Amino acid sequence: MNDKTSFISTEQQRYATWLSWGSRSGLAVLIVTFLGYVLSGLPARIPLEQMPTVWSLSTHDYLQKTGAPTGWHWLSLLGQGDFASLLGIAWLSGCSLLCLLAVMPIYAKRKDWVFVGLCVVALFVQLLAASGILTVGH
Repeated sequence: MNDKTSFISTEQQRYATWLSWGSRSGLAVLIVTFLGYVLSGLPARIPLEQMPTVWSLSTHDYLQKTGAPTGWHWLSLLGQGDFASLLGIAWLSGCSLLCLLAVMPIYAKRKDWVFVGLCVVALFVQLLAASGILTVGH
């Protein structure tokens, strides 16, 4: 038997399928929002020509000069081109959450509770990290 796919488990195939879909759709969101920004299809909070000067600033100075939001407050600015691209970044960083949710039913059906538990722990850690509850240096 030469078929390499016969060695791929059901959960690996499902995880890979969801990750492929998630990464491709995230890339599409990044491309569309970036083009919307650079082609002026979306208004910019910080004009494109000013970006090189603010990129060199420290985070503190950048936030002061631009009035950029911190944490999840960027969601309120999705209509602005320079913040719309963050949607694609957030989508890509959250793809693994959907993949874990997609494989959990397979593990549960097999009564493989260790892997279900590992998925739950991984989901919890990722959601906790994304929540902003745990911060360092603020």
